[in-house]
Amino acid sequence: MNIRIGHGYDIHRLANGNRLIIGGVIVPYEKGSVAHSDGDVLYHAIIDSLLGAVAGGDIGKHFPPSDSAYKDINSALLLEKTFNIIREKGYALGNIDATIILEKPKLRNYIDAMRKNIAEILCTNIDNVSVKAKTKELCDAAGEGNAIEAYVVVLLTKI
Repeated sequence: MNIRIGHGYDIHRLANGNRLIIGGVIVPYEKGSVAHSDGDVLYHAIIDSLLGAVAGGDIGKHFPPSDSAYKDINSALLLEKTFNIIREKGYALGNIDATIILEKPKLRNYIDAMRKNIAEILCTNIDNVSVKAKTKELCDAAGEGNAIEAYVVVLLTKI
């Protein structure tokens, strides 16, 4: 196949005192992700979308939370390793479309930095990276401010 499509999803609980890292950007806020790694929900969803596109399993298969090597790891490193798997299989990124679900804080001022980080890691032009932020209108755990979610779709093209 010359193109492959992948979908990724991730969710993390939020807790007071933890750092909130999204797309490699530290977002100042009173709450942050609860996770084995640094809890970057956006990078984790991108990893799952990339692996899904090549039928390569999921983030837990490649970087299990039971492995102490990944404790507090920078998720950018996991994304780089995942993209190396994609390239080894002969694919490059066509484009990526991501949605972050978070009630607070507002992310508008951080989106371009997230896009830049993602584009650099995935060796593509920033114009191929879309990141949007939405709220849950006070519904469910994300809407109540207790969780953060990310949905990602990627298109890969054969090199």
